[in-house]
Amino acid sequence: MPLTLLVTMLVCFAFSISIAVAIGGSAVLGIAIFDSRQLIMVPKEMFSAIDKFPLAAIPFFILAGHLMETGGISRRLVNFAKSLVGGVQGGLPMSCVLTCMIFAAVSGSSVATTFAIGAILIPALVKHGYPVGYAASLQATSAELGVVIPPSIPLILFGVSAEVSIGELFIAGFGPGLLIGGALMLFVHLWCRFNGLGKNDGDGRSPVLTAARDAVWALFMPVIILGGIYGGVFTPTEASVVAVFYALLVGLLVHRELKLSNVVAVFRKSVISSAVIMFIIANAGLFAFLITRAGIPDAIGVWLTEVLKSPGWFLLGVNAALFVIGMFIETSAAIIVLAPILVPVAVHFGVDPVHFGIIMVVNLAMGMITPPFGVNLFAACTVAKISLDRIVGHLLPFVLVIMACLMLITYVPSISLALRDVVFAKPAVSAPVIGPAIGPQ
Repeated sequence: MPLTLLVTMLVCFAFSISIAVAIGGSAVLGIAIFDSRQLIMVPKEMFSAIDKFPLAAIPFFILAGHLMETGGISRRLVNFAKSLVGGVQGGLPMSCVLTCMIFAAVSGSSVATTFAIGAILIPALVKHGYPVGYAASLQATSAELGVVIPPSIPLILFGVSAEVSIGELFIAGFGPGLLIGGALMLFVHLWCRFNGLGKNDGDGRSPVLTAARDAVWALFMPVIILGGIYGGVFTPTEASVVAVFYALLVGLLVHRELKLSNVVAVFRKSVISSAVIMFIIANAGLFAFLITRAGIPDAIGVWLTEVLKSPGWFLLGVNAALFVIGMFIETSAAIIVLAPILVPVAVHFGVDPVHFGIIMVVNLAMGMITPPFGVNLFAACTVAKISLDRIVGHLLPFVLVIMACLMLITYVPSISLALRDVVFAKPAVSAPVIGPAIGPQ
């Protein structure tokens, strides 16, 4: 059966069949060929995959992101970010990164961040003389922070799939998110200085206090959401509902840019986005059930233990594999299928499962900005109204910056775990894995 599943899935990929149908179809075909009487398990396992309370946060965070976009919250966040960093050379692309970091602290979705922020900043970047391909690639890359900085939909999926605390994953995501965001801001600033761009990015910039006053309701949103989660007021799933009501009230009653006539369209768009993700999760759950039943996770675990003799080599091998996998398989599906397989092996090598979850999510998130199936790329191209070939050439430097950050996150566990250890009173990580850990033991 495992060979049938793999071959069928690869054939579906070759014919450009959607990820969800390819994964689910290969699972159904495998069952039908080897024991058609077991087809009754298909709906059962698909339902079981999505019958998890934490997954309820996904549609609500998506809805919150769309409400923020329509209700004027996104625009105010852009103006606030521009008031902070827009005065330096390259301040506008730096504002793009900073805005995505703030927006990510509420929406949890990189695609929602791409559309919400990109609709404002991509035209602004082009107007200030930046190449449209550069503007779109920057937006797609910055939006990746939406799956690293909590709340994050992929972190929720990893927590559910690997049975790891979502609260710990959320708090562990802050360090890596700030590292990647800071590295991207530094890079775009140096790039603009080298190429002589962005000298007039401060034109039309509002004073910081004025922009902060205009964006106070928008800035208060992540404070409520994250403060409520870590203050024990509500769970991450309940926080998603709070985010929806807050965005709805601010858009309707405070900013008054969200009209009742727009609410139905926002709900429709959110339902479609949520249904797509849930369909992927259901099919990936069925696939994961079958490969687990076939004993593949145990076999992979034994093989990895025999071939990769140390934690350092294990993490290096996993990073290389995840980078390739992320280029071809949607992030949610990859997490649901691979997390139950890889986490026990990581624990065997002494890697903290929370740390491994951050590594996995950051790595697979790069698949959102790498061809051929980078969803952020398609979203950014849609906003910028350009073809994919015009954006690819600008991506390589951004991918290299994130890969450098990934290596630091991988081999310096304290970047992810220091804040987690303080908040949850965990034993501190004594030393990074890098160095002597890579080699024979």
